[in-house]
Amino acid sequence: MRAELRVNMETGKLVVGRVGDKSTVTRCFSKYPLKFIIPTKAGRSETDAVWIYTLTYGGGIVSGDCISVDLTVEDGCTAVLTTQASTKVYKSVALKCSEQMMEARIGSDALLVVIPDPVTCFSTARYSQKQIFRMVGDSSLLIVDWITSGRHESGEKWDFGLYKSTNHIYLDTKPMFLDTVLLENTSVSSIGERMQDYQVIAMVILLGPKLKKIQNQIQEDVKKMMSEQLRAPSIGGISVSKACNSDRYTKPSLIASCSPFGPKGTGVVVRIAATTTESVYRFLNHQLAGMELMLGLCPYQ
Repeated sequence: MRAELRVNMETGKLVVGRVGDKSTVTRCFSKYPLKFIIPTKAGRSETDAVWIYTLTYGGGIVSGDCISVDLTVEDGCTAVLTTQASTKVYKSVALKCSEQMMEARIGSDALLVVIPDPVTCFSTARYSQKQIFRMVGDSSLLIVDWITSGRHESGEKWDFGLYKSTNHIYLDTKPMFLDTVLLENTSVSSIGERMQDYQVIAMVILLGPKLKKIQNQIQEDVKKMMSEQLRAPSIGGISVSKACNSDRYTKPSLIASCSPFGPKGTGVVVRIAATTTESVYRFLNHQLAGMELMLGLCPYQ
C-alpha cells in the first residue's frame, strides 16, 4: 500500500500527535480533489479527540479520480475521520474506475474512529476503495464502511457497474482481518436481483481495549434483535415453518450479524443489510452512543 501511495503521489497526509495534553493535528496536507476540514472545537471541550472531515471539490468523486490518504495517530491520541455527507461517485466515463486508498497507523493507547456517511454510486459508476490499518497491541479502532443502492429519487437502485471495498487490519505486522466486499453486474444476474429489497449494506468493525464495552453491548443487542425478528410465527402456540408459510412472514427491514475475530475474540465485525438508509443511521447512532464520552459527540447523531 505504501508503494501505491508513492506511485499515486498522496493527495492527503495527516498526523495526529499530542500538543500539551491534547490530541492535535500536527501535520495536514491535501490537494485537489481532496480537502480536510478540522474544526477548532467539536463537542465538549474537555474531551480529548480531534475531528477531521474529508470532502471533495464538486461534492463527489469523478470518473478516474484517485485519492490516497496517509494517516498517523500517535501514541495516546484520539482521532475521528468522518464526512459531511455521503460520498457520491459519479458516472463512469470509458469504464474508468474511481479509487480511494488510505493507510493508517495507530499508536499505543491510541484510538482511530472512521465513521463516514455512506458511499452512493450513480448509474454506471465504477468505484474501488482500499483501507489498511496498522495497529499495535493496545491500539483501538472503529470502522464503519457502508454503501447505498444509489439515487432513489432518480430511480437508480443498484445501477452502478462496480463497487469494491477492501479493509485490511494488521496487528504488529501480522494480518488480523482481511476483508473485501465486491458488487458487480454480471451476465448471470444484476446486483439489484441479488440484493432483492435491501437498499443498504454496511459493515462495522470494533477492535481494541477502549471499545470492549461497546463490543459486548452490540453483540448482545444484535443477538436479541435478530432472535425477535426471525422468530417463527405460531398458531395456537405451535411454531410454524417460515419456509412453508412465507405469506405469514414479513422480511425484516434491517438484519444484522456479529462475528468475533482476532486473538481470543478481541475484535467484532457487524454486518448489516437494510431496506432504508435511515434505519442504518438509527442503528449506528444507538449502538455507538456510548462513544460520546470518548469523542465529545455521538456518532451519526
